Amino acid sequence: MAGVDAEKPLTGQITCGSLLQQLQKIWDEVGESDEERDKMLLQLEQECLDVYKRKVDHAVKSRALLLQTLADARVELTNLLSALGEKSYVGIPEKTSGSIKEQLAAIAPALEKLWKQKDERMKEFSDVQSQIQKICAEIAGISGQEESPAVDESDLSLKKLDEFHAQLQDLQKEKSQRLHKVLEFVSTVHDLDAVLGLDFLSTVTQVHPSLNDSAGVQSKSISNDTLARLSETVSSLKEDKKQRLKKLQELVTQLVDLWNLMDTPEEERILFDHVTCNISASVDEVIVPGALALEVIEQTEVEVDRLDQLKASRMKEIAFKKQAELEEIFAHAHVEIDTEAARAKILALIDSGNLEPVELLADMDNQIVKAKEEALSRKEILDKVEKWMSACEEESWLEDYNRDENRYNASRGAHLNLKRAEKARIWVNKIPALVDTLVAKTRTWEQDHGITFTYDGVPLLAMLDEYVMLRHDREEEKKRLRDQKKFQEQLNKEPETVIGSTPSPARQLSTKKVVGPRANGSTNGTTSRRLSLNAHQNGSRSINRDGKRDSRPTAPVNYVAMSKEDAASHISATEPVPSTP
Repeated sequence: MAGVDAEKPLTGQITCGSLLQQLQKIWDEVGESDEERDKMLLQLEQECLDVYKRKVDHAVKSRALLLQTLADARVELTNLLSALGEKSYVGIPEKTSGSIKEQLAAIAPALEKLWKQKDERMKEFSDVQSQIQKICAEIAGISGQEESPAVDESDLSLKKLDEFHAQLQDLQKEKSQRLHKVLEFVSTVHDLDAVLGLDFLSTVTQVHPSLNDSAGVQSKSISNDTLARLSETVSSLKEDKKQRLKKLQELVTQLVDLWNLMDTPEEERILFDHVTCNISASVDEVIVPGALALEVIEQTEVEVDRLDQLKASRMKEIAFKKQAELEEIFAHAHVEIDTEAARAKILALIDSGNLEPVELLADMDNQIVKAKEEALSRKEILDKVEKWMSACEEESWLEDYNRDENRYNASRGAHLNLKRAEKARIWVNKIPALVDTLVAKTRTWEQDHGITFTYDGVPLLAMLDEYVMLRHDREEEKKRLRDQKKFQEQLNKEPETVIGSTPSPARQLSTKKVVGPRANGSTNGTTSRRLSLNAHQNGSRSINRDGKRDSRPTAPVNYVAMSKEDAASHISATEPVPSTP
């Protein structure tokens, strides 16, 4: 019964006091001593203290863990705000009162939102940096799988993001410029290849495979290496175009010269119009596709070679044509050459074969150039010689006119003769100054060239000196005539003692006429033969106004005086000469 009663309290609410009472009862039944009972009670107290102590230690650790978590949360919050470049955040509580768990609960939503914002910001940074890395790789010419760029989580601010965006825009602009430059280079290569007759795709694919037309615009290479190789290709093609154009123009020049030499008909020339149109074109002006293709240059070269061979067979005809041109130049310049000897020499050179046809023609071309230079140097003097001769012809006409006793009669055309006589007197008065000028210029020319200046084989200074002497003689004759006339007038005043006087000496003397030189250096009247013979026989000597002879260089052997009959064909028709300033 006692055991049953002892167990009843266990079925109710168990407390420390009930347990101690039950323990007292058990000790009483057992008969434990007080010492044992005290010992066991002390042991119970110690065990209770240990339990409390463990609980307290656990509580302290839990509190410390919560405090650390709260501190970490605040540090994380600060780091997130710093990384995102935010100075403050709306969801962060300003007060730090309340329990630790309450403070953690207040910070948690802000942390969650900042973490989400950080993830979104990192994605933006990753996208921008990936584009930057891609464009930089395109510029550097790096191909292959690209790794994702590393994002600096310590700085995710909008300022940094804007910097990356600005860098990306600059790179995109540079990419656009490079792409535009690449397309310009490709277009230039296309045009140059078309003119040169080259394969465009083969040229550009050698630079980079992405430059062909099948590739999209955005996929074309814009690297530094591609731009450099494109620039080299364009430069090389331009130089090739320049050299081809130079060669073609040289061939075309030869072709045209050969055509002109052999009088090639227009029908044959039309076949090479596509070539001759570029004879004077600049490099930039040649844009027709195939204009400088190797086939075109080879065809032109073959045609030039064919005409060269044909020219060799027609060398005599061509050489004589050039000789005729040379003779015409000398004829206009009033320089006499031995044409028969020159033509005989040309035939001998061609028949002997000692001189290449090209060299012979080149030598004749040089002779033509020198002849033109000599003719140009003589032009000023020759112009004045023509004026002098025309003035002398007017002087001769005036002499005839003055001897005409019926010149003032009212006949038909008399007024025209009067006008011509007035102009003739003006020119006659200019003759002395014109002769002096001719003498001075001729002497200067002879000093500069070291040879005698001849006019149709006659030394010009001899002609001028002879004319001055004859003019002096004529003036003396006029003076004698005037004196004779005065004497006759005095005789007529005296009574005539004899019917039928003798003829007047004045009329006899007036029949003598002296005029200036003609085209061959001769003069009219009794002195024409004297002038030409003196000038020819005394080629190295001329006559001064004082009657003395000068020592001058002899004329070339092939310079001979023209006959009087030949000279007549060169004398220009008598007409008034306009006055010179």
